Amino acid sequence: MSASTTLFLGRAIRCSRSHCAALRPSPSFADCRSRSLTLVRQIFPAARLAPVQLRRTAVSVVQMGEVADAAMDAVQRRLMFEDECILVDEEDHVIGHDSKYNCHLMEKIEAENLLHRAFSVFLFNSKYELLLQQRSATKVTFPLVWTNTCCSHPLFRESELIEEGCLGVRNAAQRKLLDELGIPATDLPVDQFVPLGRMLYKAPSDGKWGEHELDYLLFIVRDVEVNPNPDEVADIKYVNQEQLRELLRKADAGEEGLKLSPWFRLVVDNFLPKWWNHVENGTLKEAADMKTIHKLA
Repeated sequence: MSASTTLFLGRAIRCSRSHCAALRPSPSFADCRSRSLTLVRQIFPAARLAPVQLRRTAVSVVQMGEVADAAMDAVQRRLMFEDECILVDEEDHVIGHDSKYNCHLMEKIEAENLLHRAFSVFLFNSKYELLLQQRSATKVTFPLVWTNTCCSHPLFRESELIEEGCLGVRNAAQRKLLDELGIPATDLPVDQFVPLGRMLYKAPSDGKWGEHELDYLLFIVRDVEVNPNPDEVADIKYVNQEQLRELLRKADAGEEGLKLSPWFRLVVDNFLPKWWNHVENGTLKEAADMKTIHKLA
């Protein structure tokens, strides 16, 4: 197989997985091979592969996809291959995009220094309690860990690439709070999200998967009704500052198998106590520093 064919094989694998996942009922090997064959022809029109080579490439696409994703939950698999994250440099300049799958493979993160834009929402109620979520057991990275209200990625789409006023990231936060926690967009006006800062960190999850993110930290104070999506969220709880300190103590002691996400712990250790005071005093905007990118891990 030529170098150009090899270069684009990954794209065929990714596309074929998405197409096969969309087939109902569950696709047969022949169905997936047929789809893959069509995609290989579309992706390599100049490759002039012989019919036998085309069939072998299509079979490889299916087999490689099956091995890589056999244990992945169907919903998470779809998101991994359909969502396109925004690639940035360490100064937060957009330099391209790639699949959520590739952006979370530690092998690619280390080899290509893939860095993507992300956001972390901290939602407080009118009693100034912070809403936490426990990530679902089917999450590819950091399953069943406790973390802040919502953590995800703006996607490579016009509405989520808007730089002015961090509007793209705010739009993405509004979208994911509906997806994960069932909070309607009408209850979370985008202008109510207060961007307080940005941090850059890297954190492996299980050896294969991990994070390398330039993370926007968004705070909001709203009373909302929460209806968690079980594909995304295993549990939720509101905590005050004292209850959070007890949660940290248990995590540090390894009690109850409790674990915290690395990005949440970085925020807790570096920013949260001071910012929580601003939440209670109604002075959040005074704490904002969107010029600095804190390189923490």
